[in-house]
Amino acid sequence: MQGYDYGLILGFFALVLIPAPFLGRFYYRVMEGQRTWLSPVLGPVERCCYKVAGVDPTTEQSWQKYTLALLAFNLAGFALLFAVLLLQGHLPLNTENLPGMEWTQAFNTAVSFMTNTNWQSYSGEASLSYLSQMIGLTVQNFVSAATGLAVLVALCRGIGRKSATTLGNFWVDMTRATLYGLLPLCLLLALFLVWQGVPQTLAHYVHGVTMQGVDQVIPLGPAASQIAIKQLGTNGGGFFGVNSAHPFENPTAWTNLFEVASIILIPAALVFTFGHYVKDLRQSRAIIACMLALFLIGGATSLWAEYQPNPALNDAAVEQTAPLEGKEARFGTTATVLWSVTTTAASNGSVNAMHDSLNPLSGMVALMNMMVGEVIFGGVGAGLYGMLLNVLIAVFLAGLMIGRTPEYLGKKLGAREVQLLVVTLLVMPVSVLVLGAIAASLPGPAAAVSNPGAHGFSQLLYAYTSAGANNGSAFAGFGANTPFHNLMLGLGMLIGRFGYILPVLALAGSLALKKTAPIGQNSFPTHGPLFVTLLTVTILLVGGLTFLPTLALGPIAEHLSLGF
Repeated sequence: MQGYDYGLILGFFALVLIPAPFLGRFYYRVMEGQRTWLSPVLGPVERCCYKVAGVDPTTEQSWQKYTLALLAFNLAGFALLFAVLLLQGHLPLNTENLPGMEWTQAFNTAVSFMTNTNWQSYSGEASLSYLSQMIGLTVQNFVSAATGLAVLVALCRGIGRKSATTLGNFWVDMTRATLYGLLPLCLLLALFLVWQGVPQTLAHYVHGVTMQGVDQVIPLGPAASQIAIKQLGTNGGGFFGVNSAHPFENPTAWTNLFEVASIILIPAALVFTFGHYVKDLRQSRAIIACMLALFLIGGATSLWAEYQPNPALNDAAVEQTAPLEGKEARFGTTATVLWSVTTTAASNGSVNAMHDSLNPLSGMVALMNMMVGEVIFGGVGAGLYGMLLNVLIAVFLAGLMIGRTPEYLGKKLGAREVQLLVVTLLVMPVSVLVLGAIAASLPGPAAAVSNPGAHGFSQLLYAYTSAGANNGSAFAGFGANTPFHNLMLGLGMLIGRFGYILPVLALAGSLALKKTAPIGQNSFPTHGPLFVTLLTVTILLVGGLTFLPTLALGPIAEHLSLGF
């Protein structure tokens, strides 16, 4: 590694961690309707939205009504995007006269963007019109991220309130999350990307002739606006087929740094938002310490693996440093590893290199980041409410060890809360192991694997893990665009999204009803090094015990067989 590599890593952490506490406090004030420096500008817009939609911002909802509003909103978003993709060939802003999508692919794509997964079994510039990209995908990038933030805020209120029957108003939370939480940051990042060379235009594709006399089509489009929200909203779906490895999506070293940092900026900030809700920033520091520990463990392992020379070339007269196959030479190995760890630690899924070319242990780190439930920063809102589920599980385990009724911040966990936690523990095994096993056991779907042996199994395992974790990245050698995989992966995305959201909202409602007991000397502290260690071990054990056999058949077997 060179000085540039160390500077890149330090710059990344500085861009994420320095603004996170301030942005976290801003989100708390925004979501609770308090005045901020943006209120004079966006306040009238917010009130206009409520008036047009017929929403009373002072009326709060029970967890059941909050859940029904969320489901209705997401169902409407899915239906609209599905229709746009099917009818694309008959709609305007289709400069290249692209036809509508095949229905199973349209279903998969609509589910993907509605669930904040952004799995793509197509190449954007060859499959989607400008209207589909803007009205369809970009809109869902905003509202799916805002949905996750709204669910997190509901859970924060459930933990922080005493004997309450309401969790807020879904329509108000969605409006504030989008208007204040996402739009201003996206505007700034989009302007920065345009300055750096990312296109933002409705012009036709450019048709040219290369120096060799070959016809070439250069795709354009309103890319900068979609890329900004794809990163800040932890969406990840690329405007172009090769995502952030494309020079129009990620043209310079500066765009690479700011894009990768923006992936976990909001998730890191929301950890501090939680601290403001429960009036104890020590909880935020404990959670961020656990996230950083897991991130650094994965990052260090992946860096070490990617800098190992290829054993197949040891006997050849080849001077090796780090293998560059599948990587962008513009960015190099360290930038590739930093992105691969970040995009899978968050439920982002964008890539600046092909994960199919990662060394086996690097691929395993990417898989593990997703298998633990996308809680190492995770998606906007989704990452932290997933981490809080692990916090409650760790508290429950601590209660068993010391023989006391488990409690968190004065809220005692009863049978109902533990049952809901157990339900969430089944989400990843069902979406990955059950659906993946069905796909692997049928000869037709298994033909999507392009590589025999352990690496081929890793391709299929990665695809179903990515769907269940709502990540969206892929081992590029997996041919997912078949009716079976489009439908099965779509089902996995739905399980991975709503299999968490529904129990989380029920848990929030249950916790909100409880009285808060005073925290005494005999209470288990949830903010010190001991709890951080317990939480980290809990996450690794739950993920490890569940998925270790599949990892042994995939990346671990491949690593051993290659002679590293």
